[in-house]
Amino acid sequence: MTGELLWLPRTAEVEAIARDLMQELRRIPPESAQGDRSGQREGKMYGVLLAEGPGGDRQVLKAFSGLLNGKAEVLGWVPPILGRDRVARQEVETLAQLEALKQHLMALQWIPERSHWASLAEPFEQRLREMGERHRQAKAQREHQRAAPGAGLEALNQQSRQDGMERRRLKQERDAVLGPLKTAIAQADEQIRQIKRQRKHLSQQLQTQLHQAHVLTNFGGRSQSLAQLLPGGLPTGTGECCAPKLLQAAAAQGLKPIAMAEFWWGASLGDKVQGEFYGACAERCQPLMGFLLSRSAGVRVGEIVAPLAATLPVLYEDEFLLAIDKPAGLLSVPGRTADRQDSALRRLRQLRPTQTLIPVHRLDQATSGILLFAKDPQSHSLLSRQFQQRQVEKIYEALVVGPVVGSIAGSIALDAEQSQGEIDLPLWGDPRDRPRQSVHADHGKPSLTRFRLLEHRPAAPHLGKMTAPAERHTRLELIPITGRTHQLRVHVKAGLGSVILGDRLYGCQAPTDRLHLHAKALSFRHCHTGAWIEVRSQVPF
Repeated sequence: MTGELLWLPRTAEVEAIARDLMQELRRIPPESAQGDRSGQREGKMYGVLLAEGPGGDRQVLKAFSGLLNGKAEVLGWVPPILGRDRVARQEVETLAQLEALKQHLMALQWIPERSHWASLAEPFEQRLREMGERHRQAKAQREHQRAAPGAGLEALNQQSRQDGMERRRLKQERDAVLGPLKTAIAQADEQIRQIKRQRKHLSQQLQTQLHQAHVLTNFGGRSQSLAQLLPGGLPTGTGECCAPKLLQAAAAQGLKPIAMAEFWWGASLGDKVQGEFYGACAERCQPLMGFLLSRSAGVRVGEIVAPLAATLPVLYEDEFLLAIDKPAGLLSVPGRTADRQDSALRRLRQLRPTQTLIPVHRLDQATSGILLFAKDPQSHSLLSRQFQQRQVEKIYEALVVGPVVGSIAGSIALDAEQSQGEIDLPLWGDPRDRPRQSVHADHGKPSLTRFRLLEHRPAAPHLGKMTAPAERHTRLELIPITGRTHQLRVHVKAGLGSVILGDRLYGCQAPTDRLHLHAKALSFRHCHTGAWIEVRSQVPF
């Protein structure tokens, strides 16, 4: 990276400041904060930034996402990003147009013909159903009469024709009454479609103008518009969230950012719950963070060190999915603290700043192998459902220390050749012993792993002087049926009486630079085509 990046932790100090702000918000009546009809406060993100002034004094900045009380600027809160005033007149005019279109849409959605049609259509349908039942009974009676000797067939046929004419007359009456209403409704619906297209075009046009006008300045003094930073396009509302507003204000005032916390306050929305802390949103904020937090005037969003792409080989990609080969030692997603921000997701977003990438599952930091991402929320939802319903096949390969034996009676079931089996041991994470997991009959969750012995071999020279028979290595293929934390690592230890090479958390003392556990195969149904996808990665040990 050509610029030096800062990472802002969420410290206990800044969390305490944020909770004080929550209490302040609690004291403000909902009506003064744009409450809805129920009196509940409108839900939105709020944030606080702890910063240091040139003289070393501590300062606190606070921000809200979007508008507060219908205003973009509120005394005591950081102002919006610079540049909105440049398109203020155009924004007012466009918003007025959008409001007029909204009112027109509402009028079209409530034209009297819709209520008239609803009140008249059901009685006609009821009459048709009653007539149909009466005609079916009459037809059955006529069929019975036709079978009798000397039946008057012509009279019966005439009754049948009369029933048909009666039904046609009722339908004609219905069409004469409902037809004009149906035509008026269809015309209104077409107008609604046209207005929605017009409204979408106006909104996109306004957003483009705002993104061109909104200018960000980083801590190195470099200024760029949102449109320049991300020319591939930005979601609606980019630049109006807490994090960019706080960092922009700090840079403008010459402050040094120390820590930041963002939280949701007000009515719950989706997965957002009042009083809970959340990180900067992936769609609108994170693509801007690299530029904003840079102290160098030369850095641009998306700039990365040259070897970065090589550390994340792409194993499979289409317009909906991306599968990479994650190296051992790299987090799948960013952690909570400042020293745990480097991750596969973070690097991918640096490599692909204009793409939406959502992790479908995770691998432990020490585990290498296949990591799957979705490129849109729908694909993520469909893939996540497959993982939850255990429709995805995951195959790992591990190198374990020593021979494999079952150390707990009944914990493993081996086949006749003793080369494969199952480990069925419930796993539990004791809160007093995090992050370790353990086997616990009462508190543990059901956990099942299938395994296959691939080979026994002597210890490799580079792994240390382990020449005793007990130190021979066994190569295993592991298939987790459930997906518990550290499942494979604990099942190898507790179920097979061994330990994965390099697994110091669970007792391996052998000198080696990594955990010898690799996710080598992932198979699933494509979330949109239904095709069976098999992704494979070469085992690096």
